[in-house]
Amino acid sequence: MDAQREWFATTHWSVVLSAGNHVGPDAAAALEKLCRAYWYPLYFYVRRQSHTPHDAQDLTQEFFARLLERNFLESVRPEKGKFRSFLLAALKHFLANQGERARAAKRGGGVALISLDEETAENLYLQEPAASASPEAAFEKRWAITLLERAFAQVRQEYSDGGKGQVFEGLKLFLEEGTGHGEYAAVAAGLGMTPNAAAVAVHRLRQRYRELVRVEVAHTLARPEELEDEMRHLFATLAR
Repeated sequence: MDAQREWFATTHWSVVLSAGNHVGPDAAAALEKLCRAYWYPLYFYVRRQSHTPHDAQDLTQEFFARLLERNFLESVRPEKGKFRSFLLAALKHFLANQGERARAAKRGGGVALISLDEETAENLYLQEPAASASPEAAFEKRWAITLLERAFAQVRQEYSDGGKGQVFEGLKLFLEEGTGHGEYAAVAAGLGMTPNAAAVAVHRLRQRYRELVRVEVAHTLARPEELEDEMRHLFATLAR
């Protein structure tokens, strides 16, 4: 547990929370990393509030501009342990009170500290299933999917950097549900492996992927005791 607590002391959100009123470059950089990682669930939520693509882009960028202002951290309290919960509450507050300031930002009064490409954002949005859940539930599911996508991209990069990109591409289907040992033979033949070697490689791939999912989730938390609960929340959200 001590080692885990030491690890949590350096997660992105814990660095932000520990900074308090004395924000420095480390906390600012940690917050910016989180915002860059999770911009799309916010854009997604704003679009589900019936805003046009252009307005959603403007509102999301203005929200980030305010979030990254130095005085923002003065309002952050340690009990706001989950970045996911804090971010959605902050976005709701912003949308309810954006008024003249947001309109001024669209006229050029704000600074886009995180630049969003409207075409990319909207292309992602148009691939989403038709709206059925509430915007809040939709945000939660998109947040969970984004976590998995980030872990998937990281493990793919690790394999590529290690000269095993072809192995990853051959085995990545085994990260999906419904795939099992019976499919190893065909994939193993394509990779020049025995089925047993493929099984070992799949085990290692799944293990590393799970580790990276946990790391990604941890970066949005402040305390180690929250991790297991947040992991359960993640998979329950994906199952809905």
